[in-house]
Amino acid sequence: MKRWISYVKPYTAYFILGPLCMIIEVIGEILMPMFLGAVINAGEDGTLTVTKSLIIAGLMILTALLMMAGGVGGAYFGAKASVNYANDIRRDIYNKVQKFSFANIDKFTPGSLVTRLTNDVQQIQNFVNMLLRMCLRSPGMLIGALIMAIYMRPKLSVVLAVTIPLMLLALSLVIINAFPRFTRMQTKIDKLNNTVQENVSNVRVVKSFVREKYETEKFFAANRDLKESGLSAMKIVILNGPIMTLFMNITIAVVVWIGSQMVMGGGENAMPVGDLSQFISYVNQILMSLMMLTMMFMSTSRAMASAKRISEVLDEEIDITDEKIKNRDAVVTKGEIEFKNITFRYFKHSHDCVLDNVNLKIESGSTVGIIGSTGCGKTTLVSLIPRLYDTDEGEVLVDGINVRDYSLHNLREGVGMVLQKNVLFSGTIANNLRWGDEDADDDKLIAACESSQAHSFITSFKEGYETELEQGGVNVSGGQKQRLCIARALLKKPKILILDDSTSAVDTATEAKIREQFKTSLADSTKIIIAQRISSVMDADKIIVMNDGRITGIGTHDELLNSNEEYKEIYASQMEAKASKKA
Repeated sequence: MKRWISYVKPYTAYFILGPLCMIIEVIGEILMPMFLGAVINAGEDGTLTVTKSLIIAGLMILTALLMMAGGVGGAYFGAKASVNYANDIRRDIYNKVQKFSFANIDKFTPGSLVTRLTNDVQQIQNFVNMLLRMCLRSPGMLIGALIMAIYMRPKLSVVLAVTIPLMLLALSLVIINAFPRFTRMQTKIDKLNNTVQENVSNVRVVKSFVREKYETEKFFAANRDLKESGLSAMKIVILNGPIMTLFMNITIAVVVWIGSQMVMGGGENAMPVGDLSQFISYVNQILMSLMMLTMMFMSTSRAMASAKRISEVLDEEIDITDEKIKNRDAVVTKGEIEFKNITFRYFKHSHDCVLDNVNLKIESGSTVGIIGSTGCGKTTLVSLIPRLYDTDEGEVLVDGINVRDYSLHNLREGVGMVLQKNVLFSGTIANNLRWGDEDADDDKLIAACESSQAHSFITSFKEGYETELEQGGVNVSGGQKQRLCIARALLKKPKILILDDSTSAVDTATEAKIREQFKTSLADSTKIIIAQRISSVMDADKIIVMNDGRITGIGTHDELLNSNEEYKEIYASQMEAKASKKA
């Protein structure tokens, strides 16, 4: 509860004023039946005069105006409080996700995080809004009307002693059944969001493989699951209304039946018609307040399910932080890298290692190629340098300092990384490039793009560097996207540049030009090139051959051709494939 209460503190005034305004409306609700009963009784016994009518009418109008002011004020402050409350929760979830390491991100699907940031937070907002409008209004009306009813006719109020416990029992059963259903429904929303996001993001692949039918069926299945889960939850909500209405109608019918006998009975204990009307109004208010409490509890049930899912994100322990670093001011100056006895597993309880006792030293300013079969651990190895993951055993040193002892900002500022999946964001080409250096002027942008062989195709666009890119950079080709991502990394002027198969969509001639530019523009930087093509790394100072999480060979191209069977097999197969293409 401390977490949720902490979000109240900045908006304490709204959280206090909202319910207080609703109390004004409740007082009016309690007074109105008294005025109406007085008019009916005065008319019945012949004491109703024009003056008395005008006084009561004036009081009713004044009360109605106060009720309106209270209702509007309650709604206004409730909206202000709930919107700001939800805004702060959404902000904290987003900030927490931004701090996630890759290992943390792996625990949540993108669709699930989107649902938690949007739908789940919206449920919390709706609950807070309803709570502020009803937390005092419903109990206040219930208690006030109950006191007035008992004060007027204690014997007639016995009816309520029977119906209210039965209504509360029914309410409890509804809530017990509703909570797990709402939890399942939110999970189904996750699944649907994942399906839609995956399909929309990869629509070109879907169309190229003519998989529209399959994806449509997958969407229909997820949509159907959500529908069924939603109907299952809504059945409880739908059932709640008729049950409460049944109790209300039965209670009112019994009160009218017993009350009419008291009115018709005559004598000293006879009930005036105005009193019966007033008593029925109070019974209506009691039952309506119980109905509102039921709605609030239903909203609570759904909000609890959403709060649990939000807490899972906020409580996620971030495994890579700056809390225990020893050298907060350290920066990467040379780019020397050393892996000492590195062991790593994605699934920490698994016996199989992705990296198994890896030892490697990379000199500053050198160019190193890494080659090996798919899944052998190449990407995982280089991901340890900027601490996208942390090692299970061993240590990674940069300039002789354990990467765990750098601040994440300083470490990652010294490392430029072009990942396998090249990502561009909506906005201009220039804006995307300035991710590498937000203060870069046009000359720096052009220089970086010339080094990555991107300048020529950028200038072929009508708007040049101000060309708008669609989300994900889908309006440029794969090779163009790779060159833009390389240029973005170059603008950082990193001491360590990691290219993870980032020229796979570029022709060999262009790739050769990019590598040649590296020798001048990044002469003092350490360059690590992960590639599938031997031609991409054969000129490197050192080539690392990996297989099944281990280093199986280190040397120059010529050395490995003479000493490493695996490298020779890769080289022979690629040369053979190249020869067959020419033929």
